[in-house]
Amino acid sequence: MTGDAAVILIIEDEPPIRRLLRTTLTAQDYRPIEAATGGEAMSALRHHRPDLVLLDLGLPDIDGLELIGRIRALGPVPIVVLSSRGDEAAKVRALDSGADDYVTKPFGADELMARIRAALRHRLQQQGAERGFASDDLSVDLVRRLVRRGEEDVKLSPKEYDILEQLVIHAGKVLTHKHLLREVWRDESVDPQYLRVYVRQLRQKIEADPSAPRHVLTEPGIGYRLV
Repeated sequence: MTGDAAVILIIEDEPPIRRLLRTTLTAQDYRPIEAATGGEAMSALRHHRPDLVLLDLGLPDIDGLELIGRIRALGPVPIVVLSSRGDEAAKVRALDSGADDYVTKPFGADELMARIRAALRHRLQQQGAERGFASDDLSVDLVRRLVRRGEEDVKLSPKEYDILEQLVIHAGKVLTHKHLLREVWRDESVDPQYLRVYVRQLRQKIEADPSAPRHVLTEPGIGYRLV
């Protein structure tokens, strides 16, 4: 493990899962620290200033959503929620409360590591490291408002561009329907079907195969993610 390894705070009350996470993270050269309760987590956040938080919502002493708010009050540390399978409503509430992503239990090590890397990259973007996006044949320059697929310029409508801009700013993070409606339409009460129509149109323009998108992925019942 290197001296500048990213510090990851595991907030989980089940010892076997903490042990699994500790082993997995250590093998990938991260430096894990652990908390079994919300109280321990707040103390660890103040003393260790972790680079990322892995948070199980089912803690014994504090509601997980409330803890997300307390963590957010301390700073912009990325939060990846560990979620029970099928608990879709809790995922949406966690993301809308300020979490960056979620991983569903039981989770695979590869998926967990990918989500952690994406959340850490997103933190760099928030700090101003990037104002664009490039992956495979898609490139987006937010400064010049340019979108290209391969060698071709892509012409987007204002709403299509605004949706893509949000996805680029938060690349790798799941954006809920509520977030996109608030940021693009300035109205969370708008029917999400409008959003689905514009995302479908956006995919027609930026995806090589819109029926099997590689850039803008759907998180069923929750929202979208740019990968």
